[in-house]
Amino acid sequence: MSMSSSERWSGDLVRFLTTLFVVAVLVNYPWERLQSQLYVHPGGASIPWWLCLAASLADGLFVLVIFGVGWMTLGRRTWFEQPGIEGYLVMLISGVAISVGVEWTTVHVLRWWTYGEYMLLVPIVNIGLVPMTQMLVLPPLIFRLVTALSRYVYGTTRESMRT
Repeated sequence: MSMSSSERWSGDLVRFLTTLFVVAVLVNYPWERLQSQLYVHPGGASIPWWLCLAASLADGLFVLVIFGVGWMTLGRRTWFEQPGIEGYLVMLISGVAISVGVEWTTVHVLRWWTYGEYMLLVPIVNIGLVPMTQMLVLPPLIFRLVTALSRYVYGTTRESMRT
């Protein structure tokens, strides 16, 4: 029994989203571990590895959100392969919105942790420069890695990824 083109397209999408999520988590985890030294838990405790893993899982979801925003905004599922100015603007604006929202909420509203003395702050919004930079630098790298990986491992072509 052969698969219909919509089943194949759906399978390709699930495979792509899974790959995107896994790569995003793997790329974000070292960043989370390194920047964890710039945060302090209430009471002065350092940030444990498992909390960095949880943050990396959330980062993976944020990259999926960026992908979805790009797909909706630019009207094509493969927008990240050759993002051009519009695609990079999607990544930049989405990354800033996510990092400001998450940092403001976790640090200033929920008070899950505070910034250590070495965390540089972004003026006006009063959030950490390092986590904001993370959401600006890593998504383009992640999309590039996933594009290369998908082509190498799965043989995914542009035609199978089209909307």
